[in-house]
Amino acid sequence: MSRSAHPAGPRYADVLPEGHYAAPPADLNALDPRVWARNVTRDADGVATVGGIKVTELAEEFGTPAYFLDEDDFRARCRAWRDAFGTEADVFYAGKAFLSRAVVRWLHEEGLNLDVCSAGELATALDAGMPAERIALHGNNKSTEEITRAVEAGVGRIVLDSFQEIVRVAHIAERLGKRQRVQIRVTVGVEAHTHEFIATAHEDQKFGLALAGGRAAEAVRRALKLDGLELIGIHSHIGSQIFDTSGFEVAAHRVVGLLKDVRDEHGVELPEIDLGGGLGIAYTSEDDPREPHEIARALRDIVTRECAAAGLAVPRLSVEPGRAIAGPPSFTLYEVGTVKELPGLRTYVSVDGGMSDNIRTALYDAEYSVALVSRASTAEPMLSRVVGKHCESGDIIVRDAFLPGDLAPGDLLAVPATGAYCRSMASNYNHALRPPVVAVKDGTARVIVRRETEEDLFRLDVG
Repeated sequence: MSRSAHPAGPRYADVLPEGHYAAPPADLNALDPRVWARNVTRDADGVATVGGIKVTELAEEFGTPAYFLDEDDFRARCRAWRDAFGTEADVFYAGKAFLSRAVVRWLHEEGLNLDVCSAGELATALDAGMPAERIALHGNNKSTEEITRAVEAGVGRIVLDSFQEIVRVAHIAERLGKRQRVQIRVTVGVEAHTHEFIATAHEDQKFGLALAGGRAAEAVRRALKLDGLELIGIHSHIGSQIFDTSGFEVAAHRVVGLLKDVRDEHGVELPEIDLGGGLGIAYTSEDDPREPHEIARALRDIVTRECAAAGLAVPRLSVEPGRAIAGPPSFTLYEVGTVKELPGLRTYVSVDGGMSDNIRTALYDAEYSVALVSRASTAEPMLSRVVGKHCESGDIIVRDAFLPGDLAPGDLLAVPATGAYCRSMASNYNHALRPPVVAVKDGTARVIVRRETEEDLFRLDVG
């Protein structure tokens, strides 16, 4: 079943009516390849492996909870996006999904650009060797220090988000004797079918300058007058976890309309258009995401058609996938601590992580899959809720899942598709130590972000 977006709504720990749940899967041991990383399989004993290494061995060496990343899958997704859009478009990986120095090096080697939105992300990108001209800086409230560092480094573009920022970036660029390439982020009035907190193109929200009322057009006027800025295009982003391109079609129509107005008023055809990211991934078997080549073809066709109707040359297209690259290659591995049956309701399965390593279920009511991966089981399925160890009733990792009825403390569970936003949004709630990220490739596992220690907590706690 194809769905336009993730379910939304603050359900928390309610009990849903009988018959709400889909039937249990025919085989609880099956790992749906649409949801799991490409190199995750089960061995002859039913133990899940990634890159040829058993999860039981990974748990013994690296502990739990931990994020395990299939490096070959990550790189393959980078290449798929790069190849789908070709040399006539730019693919910017959205670093907010997950960023580390190893990831920056992979992006560089696979030919992708990088979108950052903070001083920390910019510092990571530069430290790991990403050429500054292949970096874009986003953000709705960039500080003077962030802008200064970006301009000094020579980033390829800064996406302007307000009237104040237009002046701020221009002033800093002029002071540094530079002319900074910029785009203007516009809100196009598209209501993306996704959770309220990750819909970003309706007018009543913090990002961008609205087309409605002429604020975007006024931003263009101001940017074109400033010597410190080189206005290269318009940026639009309609939201996240979106499964169809209808919203992009409306957005492109309205952005191209602005480009036409700019040409007619100023005699300038802006050479670039960025339609953002936000394409969804499969968190469950019900999700039906589109492949990069399908997305590329659809977006090209939309932009080409709209420009032809407006009498404009087709601008260079940019896109910003983050989740679509980082999400599927990773899973989080947990150890079961307690199994608590509530007769007539469900069984609560508590693991050694929780909302400190995956806040998305509590924050967005996001849905995930989960599987017993340390062994196979022929037990009958039981309706389960996988929860964490934090002092919150909303500390839920997987709200509704069927797990084997013989599940016991010490078993290992894995939650797939956790590569995007889980580690990025991880916290030290209850003074939890954030898990490591371990890259696995060709039978070798290596830590790319180490597990935090108590010493890390004390280092910031100055007493």
